[in-house]
Amino acid sequence: MHVVCVVMTADFLAFSRARGNDLSTPMPEYDFPGLRPGDRWCLCALRWLEALQAGMAPDVVLEATHLNALGVVNLDQLRLYAVDADEGSKGNPAQTHGPTDAGGDRGKSS
Repeated sequence: MHVVCVVMTADFLAFSRARGNDLSTPMPEYDFPGLRPGDRWCLCALRWLEALQAGMAPDVVLEATHLNALGVVNLDQLRLYAVDADEGSKGNPAQTHGPTDAGGDRGKSS
């Protein structure tokens, strides 16, 4: 499930493409415009963990990340990459809320 809301970076998009998941190329047949650095998108928790282990993890918007992500990664790992939901800048982990249990398409953008 796509449960970790991230802010795309050029490095992560290149990493993902190299792993066979091209998120930057538009696919009109699926109404997918392609992602650019700065876009928000929800990733599978395993993909984010893979990027973390490779040193390529994108920043995380905790307020839009689903609670189920904690079944794969721990909150401390997510907090290290936390950004403020409104500003997209690094937040103070002590002031950052944890993952939400709300469902739906929160955090996805095109």
